[in-house]
Amino acid sequence: MMNRLFGKPKQESNTLQTLDKLNETLEMLEKKEKVLLKKAGAEVEKAKEYSRAKNKRAAIQCLKRKRLYEGQVEQLGNFQLRIHDQMIMLEGAKATTETVDALRSGASAMKAMQKATNIDDVDKTMDEINEQTENMKQIQEALATPMGAAADFDEDELAAELDELESEELESQLLQPATTAPLPSGPVPAGRQPARPVPQKRTAEEEEFAALQAEMAL
Repeated sequence: MMNRLFGKPKQESNTLQTLDKLNETLEMLEKKEKVLLKKAGAEVEKAKEYSRAKNKRAAIQCLKRKRLYEGQVEQLGNFQLRIHDQMIMLEGAKATTETVDALRSGASAMKAMQKATNIDDVDKTMDEINEQTENMKQIQEALATPMGAAADFDEDELAAELDELESEELESQLLQPATTAPLPSGPVPAGRQPARPVPQKRTAEEEEFAALQAEMAL
């Protein structure tokens, strides 16, 4: 375990150093390629001058050197291509390694969390919560139960007493005599005599109530 912990940064450092080295080599090859292309161009210009001077042999020699330079440029291009391929492979391998390490870390963390919270502990915790909830319910019910003198009251007796009070109230309303509106005081203007109240016909219920009042008056 310790070797893995200490070896991982070293491996990553080596990969970064290798990528840096490949980048440096690639830059060096690109510089050489530019120099060779410049030399090849110069040989072409020399060949043109020798050709104008009718020095065919010298012009041909310039073209030969130009082709040698172009051959080296092509070779350098192949080297650069291989370096690019190597860099792509290293970067891909680095990304793969980092992905695997991240997945491994995630798996280890998940394993540790599962070990810290096993199913037995969860069941035990839920049982404790249910027990505490039931205890709190019983406590609330005990607090809501009447105590002392209030516990001796009979709900049925109280309901009967309330019915009796309501009956007495209704009876007192029935026995209360009907009141008439007072007549207006003061002189009545001429031409405006107060209208006499028109007698209204009593209903059967009112007749029965009047007879009841007469009997109680006797």
